[in-house]
Amino acid sequence: MLAGWRRVARSAAGGLRRAIAAPEARRRVSTSWSPVGAAFNARQQQQEAGRRQTGLFGVAELTCPEGFQEAQEKSLQETERLVQKACITPPGKEIVMIFDQLSDALCRVADLADFVKIAHPDPAFREAAEEACRSIGTMVEKLNTDVDLCQSLRKLLADKDVMDSLDPETRRVAELFMFDFEISGIHLDEKKRRKAVNLNVKILDLCNEFLIGSHLPNKIDKHILPEHIRHNFAVEGNYAQISGLNADSPDDLVREIAYKVFLYPNAQQLNCLEELLTSRNLLAQLVGYDTFAHRALQGTMAQTPERVMQFLVKLSDKLLNRIQKDFEMMEGMKMKVNPIKSELMPWDHPYYSGVLRAERYNIEPSLYCPFFSLGACMEGLNILFSKLLGISLYAEQTEKGELWYEDVRKLAVVHEQEGLLGYIYCDFFQRPDKPHQDCHFTIRGGRLRENGEYQIPVVVLMLSLPHSTSSSPTLLTPGMMENLFHEMGHAMHSMLGRTRYQHVTGTRCSTDFAEVPSILMEYFANDYRVVNQFARHYKTGQPLPKNMVSRLCESKKVCAAADMQLQVFYAVLDQIYHGKHPLEKSTTDILKETQEKFYGLPYVPNTAWQLRFSHLVGYGAKYYSYLMSRAVASMVWKKCFVQDPFNRAMGEHYRREMLAHGGGKEPILMVQGMLQKYPSLEDFVDALVSDLDQDFETFFMDSE
Repeated sequence: MLAGWRRVARSAAGGLRRAIAAPEARRRVSTSWSPVGAAFNARQQQQEAGRRQTGLFGVAELTCPEGFQEAQEKSLQETERLVQKACITPPGKEIVMIFDQLSDALCRVADLADFVKIAHPDPAFREAAEEACRSIGTMVEKLNTDVDLCQSLRKLLADKDVMDSLDPETRRVAELFMFDFEISGIHLDEKKRRKAVNLNVKILDLCNEFLIGSHLPNKIDKHILPEHIRHNFAVEGNYAQISGLNADSPDDLVREIAYKVFLYPNAQQLNCLEELLTSRNLLAQLVGYDTFAHRALQGTMAQTPERVMQFLVKLSDKLLNRIQKDFEMMEGMKMKVNPIKSELMPWDHPYYSGVLRAERYNIEPSLYCPFFSLGACMEGLNILFSKLLGISLYAEQTEKGELWYEDVRKLAVVHEQEGLLGYIYCDFFQRPDKPHQDCHFTIRGGRLRENGEYQIPVVVLMLSLPHSTSSSPTLLTPGMMENLFHEMGHAMHSMLGRTRYQHVTGTRCSTDFAEVPSILMEYFANDYRVVNQFARHYKTGQPLPKNMVSRLCESKKVCAAADMQLQVFYAVLDQIYHGKHPLEKSTTDILKETQEKFYGLPYVPNTAWQLRFSHLVGYGAKYYSYLMSRAVASMVWKKCFVQDPFNRAMGEHYRREMLAHGGGKEPILMVQGMLQKYPSLEDFVDALVSDLDQDFETFFMDSE
């Protein structure tokens, strides 16, 4: 959505660390701050005295839903003015700055509205935000087909002398804007350009339809189900509703039935997927690419679909012996439980891998929760960022109307020398109708303003944590704690960069690089030296014992090869679907063939897992990104932080080489700068495989 002016990604930052004006920073930070740990372990109490009235996120217009109309009208008026200015400005750096101002004018409304339309508890606000997204989207389509606007940028790119005089970030941003024009078909004749626009609209509609369909339940006559298992499913009248895979159920039959019914093919959904894949391919070929995958991978770390497949095949080959052992262990466990029907099936993998972990290591979450109060975890993040990067997190009082829900917290992110870097709004707690997903949203990107001041970034972290009770603060499971660290990695990417241009701020970078900072934070979350800084029993103050951390780390390696191979299977399937068209077989036949070759557990007849593969929408041809990002994070951890997770020099090196550029530098060059070498595909594969064997946390416990 909003292709061409918003680089659709999660959000982060870039390169001009000098650009925060110290006087402005000092003025901005003169509000009342409180320690972050205490703020999250106590009920939020706003001081009414001195609080002024404002709108959502401090945007004056957004005191009511109708304010979105005013905000979008201002944005569109500013856009029209900037388009006129761009068309009369001679080739030079100013053209790129005007284009970025255009991007910012649209994103200031669109990014905020993208969050509000799914997270605000008031339906009127959600509807107004949805309408704002549509309005901005219409303007984007107009800009994407504005030949005169494109020509002003083309003149700049054609002027070699002027281009050579620009700094690397400005040159790259200019090229990215032109790339966005070209993938929208600006270089085509009017008839083909109109076709490209229509295809974009059709693809957006098909994506929405496929997403909705991927989550719809399937129903079955309840009398077909054995009576003793019906209580596992929602029953309406004569039908049982199967709304998921029931992967955690200890009953093999429940999991089998859920798998076969939930994944039973739906003709309408099947047609939607086939039409989506065909339309993506048509659009890609129309604008000059061999396949949709070639278009999607432009500018990524992987660079081409061929390299992605090489990476996945090499990884699969390296995992082969390990996954066979994992499946043998799972099958052995199933044999104990169900000797009559002991063949390992796809519905068994998640359950029996969990059983094996629990049997080998006592990792019952309730044993860990008392040590991971939310306040303690936030203080742990604060300690880590302070030691590693010279950054502190402070809870800040908000103005009236600034928040969309009363339990949202606002954090100021402050550097010891540079002052205020940005704001993180923490929407951490469960509530009715709130999406159950852990996400990071950019509300406002960082950029250098025309007056020389820096527009500080604003983001939201959304989690689904339980509320505190009368007897205890919010307590996190180890998985919740790790997710918190992961999402905070995205937020720090947003805060710590200082790109000149908001078009490349933070995680507006390639998908296969955007997850690196967040996954790297998982390594810190699993290191005892880090955990020991904050994990304390909320009642007694007792530290979390070392052996409990060790058990937790070791448990994650149980069946980890099989888990990773499952991700390889999904990534290969994604590449084939977005590769050469027409597809040689049906999507279901391709699924069957790919599953047997790249997974190892048998395909189940009359199932169509691909119709539930919702990541095909947001990660089309890019599902491999998680594996590649994890490989980079692993390499960075081992080279830079495993010896000392609090190494300030390495923290600064990390900021300078990886966090400071957003999308303003080629991702592979950022990795090269961080690792001091250009990584090969073998390096990526070896990093992932070595994680299955090495236990750095235990190594350091033994060496003490």
